[in-house]
Amino acid sequence: MGIDQDHAYAWSRTRKGGWATAHSPILGTTITLKRLKMRGYQSLTDVYLELNPSFCEPPYTRPVRTVV
Repeated sequence: MGIDQDHAYAWSRTRKGGWATAHSPILGTTITLKRLKMRGYQSLTDVYLELNPSFCEPPYTRPVRTVV
């Protein structure tokens, strides 16, 4: 994936947690959204927008709730 074996091994042995590892240079340059899509994975943002299309609508087009 474009990283030499020594760097890949060193970065895989980190003591940092998952959140810090997710923001590491290795993941930002090797495991990209484009590569995941090519392997058949679907973006969670795309799934959310497919299930909740009203999220993209401007707020003034939604019905107004009245409190009775």
